[in-house]
Amino acid sequence: MADECFRHPRLAALYDVLDTDRGDLEAYLRMADEFGASSVLDIGCGTGVFALLLAESGRDVVGVDPAGASLDVARGKPGADRVRWIEGDAAALPPLRVDLATMTANVAQAITGRHDWQATLRGAYAALRPGGHLVFETRDPARRAWEEWTREHTHQVARIPGTGPVESWCRLLDVSGPLVTFRWTYVFAADGQVLTSDSTLRFRERDEVAADLTGQGYDVREVRGAPDREGREFVFVARRPEADGH
Repeated sequence: MADECFRHPRLAALYDVLDTDRGDLEAYLRMADEFGASSVLDIGCGTGVFALLLAESGRDVVGVDPAGASLDVARGKPGADRVRWIEGDAAALPPLRVDLATMTANVAQAITGRHDWQATLRGAYAALRPGGHLVFETRDPARRAWEEWTREHTHQVARIPGTGPVESWCRLLDVSGPLVTFRWTYVFAADGQVLTSDSTLRFRERDEVAADLTGQGYDVREVRGAPDREGREFVFVARRPEADGH
């Protein structure tokens, strides 16, 4: 199930305004060019920012996400009719044949259960044409990113058109092995409503991710650094073999 910040209509409407720094997407667009991808599956597409960028470049795009409220935001954007939007997850997709599958931002880490993670990798594999690529990012656990998930580092007040000022901040709740849980709080000045959203991310080691991919039949072609967070994230480039018997 998607987190409250993606499922709640009032919070989903805030996402693009509060998360304005999407410099990470430029690297994914370049990889779509690098791999000659004319069709892309964007897993965990959220409010559709990346899916719409891909569609603007003339590609056939499918965006899948379990959060209906986020998809409602995506569908209301200019150019949304160029994208096929699916409410659900990669484990239960209709038949597809795409050149590239992506999971940007926190999508891969938000799939915390081993069964769900394996099912996602299998679903992406089935959606790829032979020779197609899966690309996603995951934070390096050694960098302990969660140590900065405090009110001091995350507090902001944003003025939302049609809504007014919204105050928000993050607080770390728990670190249990590879699982890190945190809470975002949102305060709407106009009516005083306070909403919270709890999230858990799984911080996988590089070798663990590589083994998971290999176990699902992928060739791990490369592990890159994230240009916008150099030295802090792994960007996995995996490929469905040309001839794999599936």
